Amino acid sequence: MILLQANLQDTVQNLADTAQTVTTAAVKTQEQIHFIDLLFRGGWVMIPLALLAFLALVIFIERYLTVRKASKDDTNLLFQIRQNIKDGRLENAIALCKNTPSPLARMLEKGLKRIGRPIKDIEGAIENTGKLEVAKLEKNIGILGIIAGIAPMLGFVGTIIGVITIFQRVAAEGAIEIGTISDGLYTKMITSATGLIIGIMAYVLYHILNMMVEKIILKMETEAIEFIDLLEEPGK
Repeated sequence: MILLQANLQDTVQNLADTAQTVTTAAVKTQEQIHFIDLLFRGGWVMIPLALLAFLALVIFIERYLTVRKASKDDTNLLFQIRQNIKDGRLENAIALCKNTPSPLARMLEKGLKRIGRPIKDIEGAIENTGKLEVAKLEKNIGILGIIAGIAPMLGFVGTIIGVITIFQRVAAEGAIEIGTISDGLYTKMITSATGLIIGIMAYVLYHILNMMVEKIILKMETEAIEFIDLLEEPGK
């Protein structure tokens, strides 16, 4: 009898150890779910969201490098143009602008080529060139603003798909269990979070580029005013 009780206790202990091992393994399996695996559980909506994120990064990097190159310091350019004009070397001033790859140089070059005409004509030429240069700098920046608005909407579409999935599973199985609604919840939460993150990222990048362009515009306007003042000096 004592031997039977001992065997029974050993069997119960073994079953308890086995259950503990299975539980621990299940927990470890849950902990080992990778970030990429979670993204895949978001469903097909994650594909357009991924494309939007990639497009936003490509546009930002390309525009950032372009705008940063255009914003390089040209403080000596107007000074050198002033010296050439005072010395009567207009062609040298035009050549200097041609050899300087910046929006400001191209704008001043247009003004230099109009010297001899009325000041209003020179101002008009500079203003039109400045608008064209600004338009080049702002190229594709507006797409980031569009992405900032579309990404959260796509995330909301994923939320709706997740809710529909939950109701379909519940209606098919006739019971509300965590296994029944887990797929729908994954789709709902992952797409919503991803859409918001991409939207916020695109919104921030959009405004960073806009601020960089605005600094260049301010600089170009300031230099244009100084250039016009330079041309009016001999007539004062």
